[in-house]
Amino acid sequence: MQDGKRVPKLKEPRSLYCVPRDVVLPRWPVGIDTVCPKPDLTHNHTPPPFNEEFYKRPSGANLRLLEKVDTDKHEGTVVYQLPLMRFPFYTRSRPTAALEVCPFPLAQYDDDVLRFESRFECANLFRARRVGPYEYELELRWDYFTMKHTQWFYFRVSNTKAGPTYKFTIINLLKSGSLYNEGMKPLFYSERNAKNKNLGWLRMGHNIHYYKNNIRRKDCKGERYQYSLTWQFQFPYNGDVCYFSHCYPYSYTDLQKDLLEIANDAVKSQYVKQRILCHSLGGNMVHLLTVTTPSTHLTEAKQKRAVVVTARVHPGETNSSYMMRGFINFITGSSPDAKVLRDNFVFKIVPMLNPDGVIVGNYRSSLAARDLNRNYKNPIKDAYPSIWSVKAMIRRMLTEREVVLYCDLHGHSRKMNVFMYGCENKEPSLRLQERVFPNMMSRNTSKFKYSSCRFKVQKKKEGTGRIVMWQQMGILNSFTMEATFAGYNNVHFNSNDLEDMGYHFCDTLLDYCDPDPSKVEHVLANLTRIVKAQYAAKIGKSIEDLKDLPLEDLDISDLESSDGGSDSSVSDGPPKLPLLRKKCASLQSKKKYKTRKERNQIHRQSKRRNSKQTSEPAKSKPQSVAGESSTTKEEKPAKPKQLERRCSVSSAESPSTLAKQAHGIPKHAQERVEERQAKVNKKRRRFLVKLPKIERRSLQVWLHGMHGMS
Repeated sequence: MQDGKRVPKLKEPRSLYCVPRDVVLPRWPVGIDTVCPKPDLTHNHTPPPFNEEFYKRPSGANLRLLEKVDTDKHEGTVVYQLPLMRFPFYTRSRPTAALEVCPFPLAQYDDDVLRFESRFECANLFRARRVGPYEYELELRWDYFTMKHTQWFYFRVSNTKAGPTYKFTIINLLKSGSLYNEGMKPLFYSERNAKNKNLGWLRMGHNIHYYKNNIRRKDCKGERYQYSLTWQFQFPYNGDVCYFSHCYPYSYTDLQKDLLEIANDAVKSQYVKQRILCHSLGGNMVHLLTVTTPSTHLTEAKQKRAVVVTARVHPGETNSSYMMRGFINFITGSSPDAKVLRDNFVFKIVPMLNPDGVIVGNYRSSLAARDLNRNYKNPIKDAYPSIWSVKAMIRRMLTEREVVLYCDLHGHSRKMNVFMYGCENKEPSLRLQERVFPNMMSRNTSKFKYSSCRFKVQKKKEGTGRIVMWQQMGILNSFTMEATFAGYNNVHFNSNDLEDMGYHFCDTLLDYCDPDPSKVEHVLANLTRIVKAQYAAKIGKSIEDLKDLPLEDLDISDLESSDGGSDSSVSDGPPKLPLLRKKCASLQSKKKYKTRKERNQIHRQSKRRNSKQTSEPAKSKPQSVAGESSTTKEEKPAKPKQLERRCSVSSAESPSTLAKQAHGIPKHAQERVEERQAKVNKKRRRFLVKLPKIERRSLQVWLHGMHGMS
């Protein structure tokens, strides 16, 4: 309908991008034959009725005195190990049915051995080694087709014994710092606890230590070592099935179940439109949700501003999925605030940007063996389809309406609380505007810490989503919201705390977009006082001295440190896909110099090289060899066009080059043809060497005849 009149419109091809009405089995890369998916693997996420406090290490504990059993020469008995991948890179995928084949015949061990399993969604245990009666050494699997990114862990343990104290040590972690040394505990889940006591995931364990071991890293040069996480634990039941995890798991199947619940709701489905944004490299669906109140007039629809929220670009940061779940539940709810938001905004939501990495249990990368959050600047559609599609969607939406906010949800492994990263605007009219929304959110909840927010734009982060949306798309409020894996005020976050952050995000959006500008003006005035106080403390003056100084005259970029990014802050280059190497090489940008001095030095060297080449005298023609007749035939006068072309060529060029240009063929084109012909001849010679003499001779004669016919 437009202006009360019915406008004819073609029906949408729903069969192309419509979401299925049932849970679809995930697609796994070919080569993971021992995957054991369990469709009914659903955990009870009911939080405990008490606060889970941080672990307090006993006074006098010294990490240097820890017994380092994790050396290069491993001892003990391997009780679980996944087979190695058949291919060093991704080839294709397929939906994998459940397999009940164990990597090891466990019947040869006694009944005291724990049974490990990681052949299901999001799990990533590679090897388990028994080094003592109740002590196990664990190795995590690297992100597929890489040699790094190990921080997330998730695995299953069965055949448990109640009473004895077990010790688990993960020996191949890569980050130098961890929240486990700040009091964070691993997550534990018991199926019998969930059945008998209605308890879900619990923070448990004691004697928790995170320290450097003496195993060298294989992904880099130099003396860099891996890190170990060790904890002790007592199982509550005999013969129980338990799980250990770094954070609350949230799989691709869990997402499909949540979206199907919305689709089957008669009320929510009226203002929630679900579509398939694209298919990932592995063939899994990337979902797109559009949430808004349907408009009766076209002019009313165009007046709505847009909000874009994405999550799970890093598969191991599962806390971002719980913040996304809380955001979706609120925005699709029946509260008056949710209705106001739907009436005034169009929400574009991508709840899982990297479904392939989530399925196989990666921590950071996709099946292209690259970090997707470092490839927003120049995404390759065939290698990073979800990133390319998100950029295309936002670029298309900017032609129709204003995008008031973009936010990518993440998890952080080194800081406490919830905070944001933004992009500093240096234009005088937009100074401190990017800090208003985070400051408002810190006023709405104590779990959000504004002092941990950073707004510095670093060169190594130019490929991230927030910087690309700010630089290329011109979105002023472009953020990354980070949630800690631990908690705040010495208390762990549970799943409900993370979901509450989605509600506070929507509440802050209402305050920020309030038609009354007094809230924003009050926050800007407060931010101005804070920034001037920080700047005055840095230069050693009082705030009264800077009272009349304009804000645009202050250099506030140096007031904050870097955002403390991960070890994979810099992109690893083109995707690890042999079929796309040629295409990726053509899209690679020129070399970027670190400093202006280095760039100017390179330019000066090139100018000197060019000046030397032009100043060299022309080489004289070679003299005739002895015995060669000095009398030559008179050359025919050349045509005027050929004379002009020959005069334009320098005398230093060879006669063959002159002949090529005389016939009208460019020099570079002829050289390219000769290089290709040389490669073809080389392949022919290699093929002929492998043949018997008779077949080789006959094939040579046949190739010579074909060459003559052409």
